[in-house]
Amino acid sequence: MMAHDISDQMRRACAIAKKDIRIYYLLGPVIIFGILSPTFLFLAFMMGKDLPVDFLIAGLMGMTIFFASTSVAPVIAPIETQSRNLERIAAAPVTITTVLLGDVLASVLFGILISFVPILLGMAFGVMVAHPLTLAAGIVLATFCFSAMGLIFSAAPTSITSSVMMISMMVKFPLIFVSGIFIPISDLPSWGRALAMFSPLTYITDLCRYSFQGTDAGYYSVSVDLGALTVFLVIFMTAAIKLHERSLPERL
Repeated sequence: MMAHDISDQMRRACAIAKKDIRIYYLLGPVIIFGILSPTFLFLAFMMGKDLPVDFLIAGLMGMTIFFASTSVAPVIAPIETQSRNLERIAAAPVTITTVLLGDVLASVLFGILISFVPILLGMAFGVMVAHPLTLAAGIVLATFCFSAMGLIFSAAPTSITSSVMMISMMVKFPLIFVSGIFIPISDLPSWGRALAMFSPLTYITDLCRYSFQGTDAGYYSVSVDLGALTVFLVIFMTAAIKLHERSLPERL
C-alpha cells in the first residue's frame, strides 16, 4: 500500500514538473538569468587573463549549473500565490513534499539541459571531458542541490517576486566569489578556503575542474565533493519542506 502511495505521489510530482516547464521554463527571463548572466559575468572577470581554456570552461560549467538550477525555483511559489494557482494545488490530494519535488524535478531537468552548453563550448575549443561519469554524477547531484536551495528562497510568504529574487541574488553572488570559480581554492587565503567549505558551488566547481583538467586539478577528492553535495541536498530539501509547510497557510 505504501509503495502504491509513493508511486502515486511521484506521478503527481511529475505532473507538477510538466506544468512548471510549460509555464515557467520557456520564458525569456529564464534564458537571461540561466545562461546569459553567468556567461557575461564569467567573461567580464576572465577577459584578458592568461588562463588555460579547460580551467575557464570548468568554472563556466559550475556557474551555469548554479544559475540555471536556481533561475526559476525561487519565484514559482510567489507567482502561484499571486495567480491563486496555489490554492488549487493545495486543494488537490498532494502533499507539500510532492509539490516541492515537482518543482525540483523541473528545475533539475532544465539545469541538466543547460549544462550541455559549456560542454559543447569546451569541445569547440578542443577541451574534452576526461572523467565523464564523474561529471555526470556531479551535474545530477548539483542540479538537485541548487534546485532545493532555490526552494528555500521562495519560502517567504509573499507574492512579490522581486523581493524573492533580491534575497536570492544577495546569497548567490557572494557564493560565486568564494567557491573557487575565479581563483583556485588552493590560491585562496586560509579564511577564503574556510568560507569555500560552506558553499555547495565549491564542490561542483571542483568536480568540473577534475572532470575537465584531470586528476591533479581537483582540490578535494571526488568522494568528498559528491558527499558534500549530497549533504547539502538533504539539508536544503529538509529546510525547504519545513519552511514551506510553515508558510503555506499564510499564502492561502
